[in-house]
Amino acid sequence: MTLLRHLNRLIYNKIYQLVYLCFYIEQFDIKRNIKYTDWYNINMSPLKRQILLITVIAAAIMELIDTSIVNVALNYMSGNLGATLEDTSWVITSYAIANVIIIPMTSFLANNLGRRNYYIGSIILFTVCSFMCGNATSIWELVAFRFLQGLGGGALLSVSATVVYELFPKEKQATASALFGIGIFIGPTIGPTLGGYITENYSWPWIFYINVPIGIAAAVSCMFFLYEPIKQKIREIDWLGIMLLIVGIGSLQVVLERGQTDDWFAAGYITFLTVLATLSLTSFIIWELHTKNPVVNLHILRFRSLSIAAVLTFITGMGMYTSIYLTPVVAQRLLGFTPTQSGLLLLPGSIVAVLALIITGKLLQKGISPALIVLLGFLCFIYFNWSMSRINLQTPAFDITLNLIFRAIGMALLTVPLGTLAVSSLEAKDMPQGTALNNMMRQLGGSFGISIINTYVARRIASHRMDLITHITSDNPISVARISSYTQLFQQKGFGLLDAKQKAMQLIELVVVKQSSFSSYLDGYFLIGSFFAVVLPLLLFVAKRDKTKKMVIPSSDH
Repeated sequence: MTLLRHLNRLIYNKIYQLVYLCFYIEQFDIKRNIKYTDWYNINMSPLKRQILLITVIAAAIMELIDTSIVNVALNYMSGNLGATLEDTSWVITSYAIANVIIIPMTSFLANNLGRRNYYIGSIILFTVCSFMCGNATSIWELVAFRFLQGLGGGALLSVSATVVYELFPKEKQATASALFGIGIFIGPTIGPTLGGYITENYSWPWIFYINVPIGIAAAVSCMFFLYEPIKQKIREIDWLGIMLLIVGIGSLQVVLERGQTDDWFAAGYITFLTVLATLSLTSFIIWELHTKNPVVNLHILRFRSLSIAAVLTFITGMGMYTSIYLTPVVAQRLLGFTPTQSGLLLLPGSIVAVLALIITGKLLQKGISPALIVLLGFLCFIYFNWSMSRINLQTPAFDITLNLIFRAIGMALLTVPLGTLAVSSLEAKDMPQGTALNNMMRQLGGSFGISIINTYVARRIASHRMDLITHITSDNPISVARISSYTQLFQQKGFGLLDAKQKAMQLIELVVVKQSSFSSYLDGYFLIGSFFAVVLPLLLFVAKRDKTKKMVIPSSDH
């Protein structure tokens, strides 16, 4: 369960972050008033554009595969490095922490380092740390390099999406988004399968080593072909804000990732990090509101559309990550599906999502209100969670797949419009910060959602267990008949009467555990659907989109 929650969060925060860029980024070189798309068309041959297109898509897929490929290798890492599985799970946790730290700083880093430098530097950092992860000789050395790898991977998806958009003329943006979307949805799908094959037939370090040649080729290609937009003037660096952000967000992420596993405040370090996160984030907010050059401009939250979009994005993050976390757990642990079968449950939804993303973009281009599309997306998620809360242990795979298609449609209907809604009232100079804040809320929503679900499910298991065992009495003819049939079954296998009764009660206990767990997970679906329903009225407070306003997203955001 712990491993799956990390996997889904890392995958879907990337998907959410990049798809908005695929449709609506219209970036301008302000000094020369030339669109970047026109620059590539004018200054690069078709062959060079194709090479750059393959390069950036490969870099994005490489990063996405690496978020899922590690999960299947944790047992191998644990045994090889002489670490407990609990310690080894920090290999995934450290990557998630690095991502949530780097997301709100993306705009700042691109502004001060230059988009081209930031992207190439991130590829190099990701590649070097991939090699060092494979070469690690201890678990904590691996965790440290995995953290740095997460920092390097922070820019790969968003910048890749921007470049893909720029390589296509405006009339072919649907093709651009489809190409990138297909790659993004395929990457996480093949990650676990590829990881399992490598670890079973070779060794776990090769799940990191395979990134090295791809990373080197991508870095060299970008050095030759990637265009550098005009840099903005480097401003004074807000070192205190960066430090408070890293400490606050990092501590909060650790608390959310490890809280349920270590029984929350029963663990001293969870209590300490909670206090540290509270103090750091409070200080960060106060400082950022009063400093001249903040690393994150919190003043833009005064815009109603951004504030409401941030709340909706937070809930959307909860829904995206918890649903993709709960479904494989239910399918594999309780319905008896294999990992391959569980993956196939998600595949049709991924295909439908690619098509729905393209349709969503076209609807927005025709002037359909983002709020209306968000409403439809929320309704799809509510229906998905409601329908999943009503399945049983005999539900066929087809029904679950159909439910997951509604989830995929909901994701497609929310991804682009929420990004549009977030920046609809902002000036061009504030849009990078608005997008970064919105992305951070999505990531935090996923972290809070998984923590809430884990705690809620654990509490509901105890409650459902008590409800079930109260019916296992000598006065209940159904339970007496069931125990009697189990006892006879074991007697037929050669057990004595006392041993057969003991085995029968053990089997009854397994049934109780399975049913109470199953009912608790279904309660989790219903809870998440309730969150979506509760925030729906917020859409009434969102101003209608100004159809005459041109959406401009500066390249410094990416």
